[in-house]
Amino acid sequence: MSFSDLKKQSSLGSLTQKLVKEVEKMSSNTNADERLWKPEVDKVGNGYAVIRFLPAPDGEDIPWAKMYSHAFQGPGGWYIENSLTTTGGKDPVSEHNRELWNSGNESDKDVVRKQKRKLSYYANIYVVKDPTNPQNEGGVFLYKFGKKIFDKIMESMQPEFEDETPINPFDFWQGANFKLKIVKKDGYWNYDKSEFDTVGPVLDDDDALEALWKKQYSLAAVTAPDQFKSYEDLDKRLKYVLGQKTSNRRMDEEVADEDNERTFSAPDFTARKAAPAAPVASASEDEDDALSYFQKLAEE
Repeated sequence: MSFSDLKKQSSLGSLTQKLVKEVEKMSSNTNADERLWKPEVDKVGNGYAVIRFLPAPDGEDIPWAKMYSHAFQGPGGWYIENSLTTTGGKDPVSEHNRELWNSGNESDKDVVRKQKRKLSYYANIYVVKDPTNPQNEGGVFLYKFGKKIFDKIMESMQPEFEDETPINPFDFWQGANFKLKIVKKDGYWNYDKSEFDTVGPVLDDDDALEALWKKQYSLAAVTAPDQFKSYEDLDKRLKYVLGQKTSNRRMDEEVADEDNERTFSAPDFTARKAAPAAPVASASEDEDDALSYFQKLAEE
């Protein structure tokens, strides 16, 4: 673009319009990961979709990845981080929780329950039906889910009763579609009505299946080292969130900047911090959606 063209666009105001569109695009895609698929629910909290769990990607052995994380609020803000215990390492929150639990005080144990690890799984899926977003149908995505859905997967492979035939839900040919049925219960998404359909191939064309297989995302990358902060950085963040602010001014400014990024979309989040702590999901509720609930609060 020549200098004269630049001046012409300035007089027309077109550059301003382009910049505004770019800012809107950036705002709408904040923290969005296009690899991830998530079902949506209607106004009353009901949702439905049909997905197919896919085999392990090429070069990998397990068709799912497991991630532990923490999400809780303290005097200094929110702590939302992946846990180093995912890969067998030491994690400052787990160590802190262990000390509190061993104190013998019930009040400390209540704190530990609010700060406990959240378990999530990731798997490649093929979207068979997505009524809310039909453009996703026929696509390959990563799907993040919790213990309840994982339990249904395990039940399909190891059925409880003799008259039930075990299946491998991750198999292209001998697996089964998963009918995801969501209802809102006690403020959380409930998956109890979800079920596997009859056994059958994902597609009837092996060439098309191979093409799907090649589109799958690495699950090893989900828990790769770059997905975790160092123990030292996590420890600094934990101390800041717990109100044990360091005298290192530079570190405080960096953490404050991180808090501002987390709460950018909600000017009134400061008032929310003074409110009572968010409710903690019980053991029977899906851990993934409990984490999503806390993440949503942090971003509001």
